[in-house]
Amino acid sequence: MYIAPKNTDLLLSEAQKEELYIQLVEQINKDFTLANESVDFQVSISPIDLKLQLHEKIYRLIQYKFAEYLNLLYIVDVPEDQIRKLDGSDLVELSEQVAFHILKREWQKVWFRNKF
Repeated sequence: MYIAPKNTDLLLSEAQKEELYIQLVEQINKDFTLANESVDFQVSISPIDLKLQLHEKIYRLIQYKFAEYLNLLYIVDVPEDQIRKLDGSDLVELSEQVAFHILKREWQKVWFRNKF
């Protein structure tokens, strides 16, 4: 049964434990490319670097390319109600939370594809 991880670190460790981390990175690359915001994370990227670089990319999108950011959320299929619940007063914290929601949705896609 799929259980959504509580934070980014737990999600990434779960992906490694399930031996699906490479597929997770590939899924992220695929969806960012579909949104015309290529990130090209190497499959050998460490989980901490993935977390930091994804956070930085989301921060830049919110700050400088908001329309592209919204398109990315649509492509990844992050539930709109989850994003609306976030506090937007601190852009750094907001981008970290959005990065977690993106990772959570990408992990869900990879997990279901692999289990069923």
